[in-house]
Amino acid sequence: MSFTGLSMGSGTARRAFEFGQTYVVKPKGKHQATIVWLHGLGDNGSSWSNLLETLPLPNIKWICPTAPQRPITLFGGFPSTAWFDINDLSENAIDDNEGLDASAAYVASLLATEPPHIKLGVGGFSMGAATSLYSATCFVRGKYENGNSYPVNLSSVVGLSGWLPCAKTLSNKLEGVEGAVSRATSLPILLCHGKGDDVVPYKFGDKSSQKLCSCGFQDVAFKSYTALGHYTIPEEMDEVCAWLTSKLGLEGKS
Repeated sequence: MSFTGLSMGSGTARRAFEFGQTYVVKPKGKHQATIVWLHGLGDNGSSWSNLLETLPLPNIKWICPTAPQRPITLFGGFPSTAWFDINDLSENAIDDNEGLDASAAYVASLLATEPPHIKLGVGGFSMGAATSLYSATCFVRGKYENGNSYPVNLSSVVGLSGWLPCAKTLSNKLEGVEGAVSRATSLPILLCHGKGDDVVPYKFGDKSSQKLCSCGFQDVAFKSYTALGHYTIPEEMDEVCAWLTSKLGLEGKS
C-alpha cells in the first residue's frame, strides 16, 4: 500500500512510501485489544507475527505490517526495510520527520478501522520501538510533525531495544497543547532494554525513559536485562505479556 504524508499549508505532496505485506494474528479468545507491532531494520512483519502468535494473550489481535524498502543513509544508501531513514546510531542523529510521520500515520490507519470498544496499542523492536514511541508522542500532541491530526486513541505502547526520536524538542512541542498533559499522564508505556545491546546502546533506552518522564509521561516502566543483547528473550516477552494483561485489563480465555 502506498502512503503519502502531506505538508500542511503548502499543499505539496511528499514522498509516497510503499509499505509491504501485513500479517495479522487473530485473537484466540474474546477480542479486547488490537496492537500494531513493528519490526526492526531489515526485518519484516512475518517474523514477529510468528512469535506473537505463541504468546498467552488470547484477547489481543496483532497487526504486523512490513516497512517500505528505502535507501538507508547509515548503509551508504543501500536499501532496506525501514520505518524511516537513519543516518547514525548516536544522540546526534538527524531525525527523519517525514519518514516518521508517514509510518506513524500508516500505523494509525491500521488501528482506525478497529471496532470502537477495542483498546488500541502500538509496540515494536529497535527501529519499530522508536516508531512506536514517536507514535506515542504524536498521540499526546494530537498531531504529527507535519501538522495533520492524530486520529486514534492509544491505550498502550511497548518499546523493546529502541529509542525516542525527536527527544530534544519534545518538551517544547508539548508546551501549551490542550489535553496533552492528561494524555501523557494516562498513557502506559513499557520500555525494555538489554545492557549488552551492541546495536542500540542501553543508555538510549534509559535516557528515553527519563525523557518521557520529564515530559509528563507518568506511567512509564523501564525494565533492564543484564546479559541481553539486541534481540528478545522469553523472560522479556513474559514481562510484556504480564504488563499488557494488567494495563489493558485482559480477561484471558473468555
